[in-house]
Amino acid sequence: MFERLARLILIAALLWLPAAFAETAIDLARVWPAQDYTRITLESKRAVSYNMFTLSDPQRLVVDLDEVALNATLNELSAKVGGNDPYIASVRVGRFKPGVVRLVLDLKTEVKPQLFSLQPVGEYGHRLVLDVYPAVPVDPLMALVQQGENKLAASEPAPASTVAVAPELEPAPPTVAPPPAAPTPNYPELRNRILIVAIDAGHGGEDPGARGYRGTHEKEVTLSIARRLKAQIDDTPGMRAILIRDGDYFIPLHGRVEKAEKSRADLFVSIHADAFTRRDARGSSVFALSQHGATSASARWLAKKENDADLIGGVNLAVKDPYLARTLLDLSQTATINDSMKLAKHVLKEVGQINTLHRGRVEQAGFAVLKSPQIPSILVETAFISNPKEELRLKDDAYQDKMARAILGGIKRYFAQNPPLARQNVAQGD
Repeated sequence: MFERLARLILIAALLWLPAAFAETAIDLARVWPAQDYTRITLESKRAVSYNMFTLSDPQRLVVDLDEVALNATLNELSAKVGGNDPYIASVRVGRFKPGVVRLVLDLKTEVKPQLFSLQPVGEYGHRLVLDVYPAVPVDPLMALVQQGENKLAASEPAPASTVAVAPELEPAPPTVAPPPAAPTPNYPELRNRILIVAIDAGHGGEDPGARGYRGTHEKEVTLSIARRLKAQIDDTPGMRAILIRDGDYFIPLHGRVEKAEKSRADLFVSIHADAFTRRDARGSSVFALSQHGATSASARWLAKKENDADLIGGVNLAVKDPYLARTLLDLSQTATINDSMKLAKHVLKEVGQINTLHRGRVEQAGFAVLKSPQIPSILVETAFISNPKEELRLKDDAYQDKMARAILGGIKRYFAQNPPLARQNVAQGD
């Protein structure tokens, strides 16, 4: 009896050994190129051990994957890196030695890579994420100036009062009084200096956001509306817009706030398309940050869902979030929230003219993306993408244009009643 039991244990052990030491298969490989950074994601059913180092002359990035199978998914990774990638020229994949698959990334410039693993969440399994950042980060304010120079070079000369330049580069006002001009009742204060609005298209890349009944992805709707809003703002004398996300890629919530602050934005507008468990939920909403908890259970639920975007999109936990531990008890934050509420009320009124309002008031909750201590910030839920009828509207070009124009109308009304303060010239130092 004892010998029979021993044989069974031995057979079970022999059957277990191949499975225990089998190579891990990479099931999916995704590449997300963007001007901010390029992300490569390798997804598998088990966690992957890895090592990374760089080589120079020429610039290369090497990633070794331990006990990983060299399968078709990895071999096809090279074809997924396009020639328009800002940082990666090509990717080579091969068996470096027994038990190690090596990825060699030929680089176009010096980079600061981040390689980290993510636990399974949502529809994703284990993910190994490589973020390839430029060694010198892209300056959003200088990109805005360059965009203005390109636009001016391609157009006819415009009067000095309507030329779009960064606020720090705007010429000083004349010392003599200008001749009297015709009355301009529509937002005359917009001529004081160029106003910058940061537009944040919610979700993106690894984080698709909510999905509609017909399969529409929230990240696609938000980017489309954001681009329309930017075009309308750029066509408004005295105003310019910067897109926090101008493509299908993921930006952490604190990274969105940081980019808005680096661009010295006067306002921050985050665009989303709501989802709920009931398909009959409908209407648009506008939210601001709260110091004292959410104004409703639904606002609290929505804020948690939006804040969980970092878990889905994939955040490197080694990079500290400067806004995560920030208390909201200082006077500057209180003043910013008060201005955010004013902005939100104006936008809500305008949005209510093109769509039913989910609630007749501005709501507040602890949205991480609204935590800038200096920039009035709002989050606009343009409609419920989970409602089949509203999903169709969200995909409609005319509705997207109307929504963008309504948001712009609210922004103009806010500036009309709350003229922004002058800025210090960037040449004088920060």
